[in-house]
Amino acid sequence: MRVSDNHQQEGPPSSGRVVLEISSTIEMLRLVDHVSENFAQLAGLDEDSVHCLAVAVREAVVNGIKHGNTYDERKQVRVEYTCSDAPYPCVMVRVRDEGSGFDVGAVADPLAPENLSATGGRGVFLMRSFMDDVHVQRSGDSGTEIVMIKSLNRV
Repeated sequence: MRVSDNHQQEGPPSSGRVVLEISSTIEMLRLVDHVSENFAQLAGLDEDSVHCLAVAVREAVVNGIKHGNTYDERKQVRVEYTCSDAPYPCVMVRVRDEGSGFDVGAVADPLAPENLSATGGRGVFLMRSFMDDVHVQRSGDSGTEIVMIKSLNRV
């Protein structure tokens, strides 16, 4: 596990970044949850938005560990949290695995009647429900990168 932080100030950051690189084990989710919640709070998100961001990041990391890296502890999941004012105030989270990638268009609709009782397939749906913007893309030669954005409603 590697953690880096370039956030240098107290209070809501106008520009800050935290990077986690974790092994592909479910036990690492507690750390991811903790960092997600704390970063979102520092960024100035309200309680509901903090929860939404934490759930979306957890889903993305679980997908990276389970589907991307197939629980291979030698492979990493990288989670990068960024707070920025450009082009508008937001928190951006990038989650990247080292797996073989997947076609997001092939993910079954969890709201379709035939999928309502399925135990899987809800991760991308939850990410899109809880975040303002979600993009899923191939990451270089291997892996998948999920980029999620949550707007900051600063007054």
